[in-house]
Amino acid sequence: MPRSLLGKIVFFLASSFATTLFLPSGAVEAVDLAFDRTVLEKAVVEHVLDNGLRILILPRPEVPVVSLVTWADVGGADDPKGLTGMAHMFEHMAFKGTSTIGSRDIVRERELMAREDAIFAAIQAERAKGPRADPAVLASLTADLERASAEAYQLVEPSAFANLLQREGGTGLNAFTSRDQTAYIVSLPANKIELWMAMESERFLDPVLREMYKEREVVAEERRMTVENRPSGKLFEDFIATAFKAHPYGQPLIGHMSDIQNYSRAAAMEVFQRAYGPGNLILSIVGDVDPARVIALAKKYWGRLPARPVPGRLTTVEPEQLGERRVIIEDRAQPTLLIGWHVPAGTHPDTPAIEALTDILGQGRTSRLHRRLVRDLKAAVSVSAFTGFPGTKYPSLAVVYAMPAPGSTNASCEAVIHEEIARLQNEPLTNEDLEKVKARAMAGFLRGLRSNMGLAQQLASYQQLWGDWRELFRELDRINAVTPADVQRVARTYFTARNRTVAMLETIATPAASSPARLVATPDAAGATAGAPTAPSTPSAMASPTGTGPAAAAATPAAASAPASAIPEVQPSTAPTTTAAGSQPSPATTAIASEPTQEKQP
Repeated sequence: MPRSLLGKIVFFLASSFATTLFLPSGAVEAVDLAFDRTVLEKAVVEHVLDNGLRILILPRPEVPVVSLVTWADVGGADDPKGLTGMAHMFEHMAFKGTSTIGSRDIVRERELMAREDAIFAAIQAERAKGPRADPAVLASLTADLERASAEAYQLVEPSAFANLLQREGGTGLNAFTSRDQTAYIVSLPANKIELWMAMESERFLDPVLREMYKEREVVAEERRMTVENRPSGKLFEDFIATAFKAHPYGQPLIGHMSDIQNYSRAAAMEVFQRAYGPGNLILSIVGDVDPARVIALAKKYWGRLPARPVPGRLTTVEPEQLGERRVIIEDRAQPTLLIGWHVPAGTHPDTPAIEALTDILGQGRTSRLHRRLVRDLKAAVSVSAFTGFPGTKYPSLAVVYAMPAPGSTNASCEAVIHEEIARLQNEPLTNEDLEKVKARAMAGFLRGLRSNMGLAQQLASYQQLWGDWRELFRELDRINAVTPADVQRVARTYFTARNRTVAMLETIATPAASSPARLVATPDAAGATAGAPTAPSTPSAMASPTGTGPAAAAATPAAASAPASAIPEVQPSTAPTTTAAGSQPSPATTAIASEPTQEKQP
């Protein structure tokens, strides 16, 4: 029987990947879905230690290397009020070492760190006086803290943890924090796995949060660069804050500036104690390894970690939106448009159809919005659509992003976007169009299985989000099951006027000493007002982390590793987190500040 276009494309990709995936040569002939996934699935070994640590192992012995992922079920959405951004801050601190790695004199260093903490406690007590706080006292205490931090730093071996792994052949050493998870990743020669087991377990058994107050200033500067001094960062922050009134997805991933400036070592340790127990971690290991030896090493090193209670899921539910919400930021920057619609979590049955809709709407040069806005009307220089933003663990947003061309406006681009949404609601996709969408989704998914690191992250992500890593191998079935009627149904269900939030950056001609965000409230369907005025944006607050260079993205629910450097940095993700079906948005989305993943280079 002749193959469909979908079958031909995916068959070709799977045939190309068969050796890489260790599939029998005849497996790709089985079905149009490309390969017998059970072969790969059956190769995965799962083991849970007595303390609750879950280990996923996939042997791939062709090359003597191994990719190693420590995946924590904690992200920015889990940050408590007053400590926004702390999940990201702890990710930074996890690279500072242990009692035995990173210190020239741990006893003396602990004494100096205690002195730092005492001084900062005095600063917090003075700040708590509010308007009655004495500026002279604060200035004196701040100078004392700087001196104490400088003295403690003299006993630090900078980047000792990262340097040791890199000297032993480690590549891609990195970490990232998203709204839903935090991950630590590296690839090593296969014969160094015991070294990694010893070091990685040690930093979660005996973390020493040295350089706490110096690193806090690094994070504060990240916020200044990526939000306070970047109009698109301000727009993004107000966009999600307007879209999410209750759920923590609405708070900035990097944290509010006032929260960052009040981080303490004790607060960071509270996050560690709550979120980094072994029952809240997943080790995902893919490469040239013997599962029996890996399990034995895990018992030896990770078995030392005491069991701790596993945090539950967030119980806050975003209420149904009853009317369109709008926010406008005025700045001298280029106009920018964001439109978001509330959609279910990534594990919801409607997600593959929503992904198909955003693909046909705004992913790539053949998408409907690119053809109309960029190619034909020349009304935009860039346009993209994606879903699962800013996370996929909980209900989130499907988003369309556009940058109007010179002479065009946000309003004219918005009108075309709404026309194309209406078209999807009223005219079913042709089978041919949907087949192309599925082929792209499947191709992207399969590419994510090519590398050891891609597979390791995929396995960990599906275990966290779905509760079963085997769901990774059901993804092609979910993609293939989407019908034109499904796409039309989700367009009508979710992409409605009352369910959307619109954010615009409008260009102003003259500079202003302060350019506060202006929230334009609109009546909701119940007659109430959706939204409320926002406070002016101050020039020294921090926002979502980004950095100075793009991180290499893997086809996984989070960005992959980036080249290591000597100085820890937070890197911007190249695209929003991959959604359940493994699709990723166009690179045009990089202009939307640094969400949703923050990567750090040790």
